[in-house]
Amino acid sequence: MPTYEYKCSAYSHIFEHRQAITEAPLVQCPECNGEVQRLVSGGTGFIFKGVGQARIGQHGCSLETSGRTCCGREERCGKSPCEGES
Repeated sequence: MPTYEYKCSAYSHIFEHRQAITEAPLVQCPECNGEVQRLVSGGTGFIFKGVGQARIGQHGCSLETSGRTCCGREERCGKSPCEGES
């Protein structure tokens, strides 16, 4: 379930509320019962964890896309991605 940010019109209190996408937006502040407005926030991102294509990209080496290899070098090391390194 996503978390939405709301701002209370009475006291400018900002709070978060976790609710289903299909639920109607809140209309009342849980602290003072004042009117609230749902804010537009930056949303969330996601992080790839682990090794494989998601980490090094489809081209094999991250040097072409980021300027550094997955090992942190600025030139190719001649090994498979991070082979034998941590």
